[in-house]
Amino acid sequence: MMRGPFASLPALLGGLSLASACLWPLQAHALFDDDEARKAILDLRQKFDAYRQENDAKLGRLINEAREAGTTSQRSLLELTNQNEQLRAEIARLRGQNEQLAREVSELQRLQKDAQAGVDARLKQFEPARVSLDGVEFTAAPEEKRDYDAAVELLRKSEFGPASAALSGFLRRFPGSGYTPSALYWLGNAQYANRAYKDAIDSLRRLTAQYPTHQRTPEAMLAMANSLVELKDVKMAQKTLETLVRSYPQSEAAAAGRERLARLR
Repeated sequence: MMRGPFASLPALLGGLSLASACLWPLQAHALFDDDEARKAILDLRQKFDAYRQENDAKLGRLINEAREAGTTSQRSLLELTNQNEQLRAEIARLRGQNEQLAREVSELQRLQKDAQAGVDARLKQFEPARVSLDGVEFTAAPEEKRDYDAAVELLRKSEFGPASAALSGFLRRFPGSGYTPSALYWLGNAQYANRAYKDAIDSLRRLTAQYPTHQRTPEAMLAMANSLVELKDVKMAQKTLETLVRSYPQSEAAAAGRERLARLR
């Protein structure tokens, strides 16, 4: 079965055949007179011409419609193809934008993380830290710990003069520091090594008086006795050693003090 613009073609062709068949009765007109026959022939020809023209016009319209339909189909297919290509291009563009956005977000997250780490590091410089030193736990500010460590490092390098100055400055800047007893002990030792015996005795006596239970106190008393010996004050040195042995009998410093005391007698 034909469809579309050619569906009417069979009917049109059938009409043409019917019109042709109508010419056969003209032979029978011999029975009529000539005028009537001519008139009938003219009428029939006019009707046939009109019918043929009408059907030719219909056929032309159908052909044109078929051509237009084919052209429209091709145009629609072309438009659909163009739209598909445009859609693919748009998808590719959006994919590129998405990848770029993902890279920018990743970079922003990295920068934010670095910035936060920098902020945390800067804040940490000002946050007190927990310190455990010579059997004592306390909280110290960052600059407090930094200055103490720097002073002790000078002492380790046997730079006794600079170490004494650094420890004395530390005790003035941080009078209530948890480092104070340890700073006094090392200050006395630095002063002793620098042969500033009187200063050493003052620093060590301050430690033993203010912090009698501190871990460094027995050693400070032994160092103080040694300073007194250097100053030729043997009597005071003996008294100091006797106090050491009596107050801290189980300490290593007391054992060394007994030997020292025996030599002084």
